[in-house]
Amino acid sequence: MKVSVFFSILSCKLARFAIRLLGRGGTDFPGRVALKLCPHLLGTLAKDVTTILVTGTNGKTTTSRMIEQALTDSGISFFANKSGANLLSGVTAEFAMHSSLTGKCRYPYALIEADEAAFKAISRYVDAKVVVVTNVFRDQLDRYGEVTHTLDNIRIGIGNSKNATLCFNADDSLSRSLADEVDNPVLFYGVDVPIYKERVAELSDAPYCIRCKHEYVYDYVTYGHLGGYRCPACGYSRPKTDVSVTEVRSTDTEKSEVVMTADGKNYDTTVNLPGGYNIYNACATMACGKAMGLDLEVVSKSLSSFACGFGRMEKFDIEGRSLRMILIKNPAGCNQVLNFLTNTTEPSLFVVCLNDRAQDGKDVSWIWDVDFERVVEMGDKLSGLIVSGVRADDMAIRFKYAGLPLEKLQVIKDYDQLIKTCIAQDKPVYIMPTYTAMLGLRERISKTYGFKDFWE
Repeated sequence: MKVSVFFSILSCKLARFAIRLLGRGGTDFPGRVALKLCPHLLGTLAKDVTTILVTGTNGKTTTSRMIEQALTDSGISFFANKSGANLLSGVTAEFAMHSSLTGKCRYPYALIEADEAAFKAISRYVDAKVVVVTNVFRDQLDRYGEVTHTLDNIRIGIGNSKNATLCFNADDSLSRSLADEVDNPVLFYGVDVPIYKERVAELSDAPYCIRCKHEYVYDYVTYGHLGGYRCPACGYSRPKTDVSVTEVRSTDTEKSEVVMTADGKNYDTTVNLPGGYNIYNACATMACGKAMGLDLEVVSKSLSSFACGFGRMEKFDIEGRSLRMILIKNPAGCNQVLNFLTNTTEPSLFVVCLNDRAQDGKDVSWIWDVDFERVVEMGDKLSGLIVSGVRADDMAIRFKYAGLPLEKLQVIKDYDQLIKTCIAQDKPVYIMPTYTAMLGLRERISKTYGFKDFWE
């Protein structure tokens, strides 16, 4: 054993312990300390661990939590970076925290959510058994650039994952294209039918064929650029799926009832979260289960009991009031949240918290590509709307231009006041924060009302 490995692991553990004593997460900094002492530490720690990597623009955290429940119900011993520490430093820290000082991991399996930009670095050190790619959408232009840049990052990571079975979203023409470039075993998953009766207006991130640039024709659209696409010029099209959702029986504010099909067998499945995008996450989980050789009946049942990731449709019951927190970070994801919210039948209060810190993306112009006009069209079903966060005023202007009556709009920048206002409501409250706003709100809620910290 190298001395550098010993001291890097020890330093990581001590740094995590000290930060947690201070009541902070300590998800990233301990890993940065360890990597300073041993830059290739992750490769040493992950060497004999069977690892599942989950990456993509939207749905990584929720898909990972679904897979986590499936592994648990299948009796597999594993650890996961459930805190959301999905950069190289954060992943290194998680491996170190679950290893002995000699570098021996205490678990035979690992489930790792990987940031789509960091995936190419993480995959250099982790020999994944399964890689799940959720989708590719435009996100944080100041960090990721256009969707083609994100796709290239994932392409490099896929190229590093020589021994992995690859699970691709068949309905995403971008990530599906990666399958043509590899020799790995590939599983395609997708939704064979439309999800929504009515959808918000959306700009497609991939309207033209990735091969010949001709405009796609769609047999149906689920959301964004996802659906039954085909190019009439060159024939590039949605592939046949190995795992698919063949029927959406019902959706409400708590769950979705769907039929999954794999290997010619149907699975009546309850997805323990609302929203069409979570149907995709569930389908990705079934594909991962198939790639891992798990009993798909067990995987299907696990989808009815998993715990959602922090801030991802997370529900808080406080003093008899119901608050649901739903992370937003880009036009496609936010529009899907609106697809869900604008189809609720009970009058509700909406809260939008917009920050522009590094983890959110400094460029907030994406809010003008979101169909917030659909919220205004709700009429009396929208009892009111509150904007908060560092860029609350920008959000207020966006709703003003959307046509929201000023008497329905409040600006509350103080989080403590915001939380008190929310729990004083006699109706459901839906909070839509960007990432750092979510962390700030959750911290206040956790400390004041006794909920788990985000890293738990």
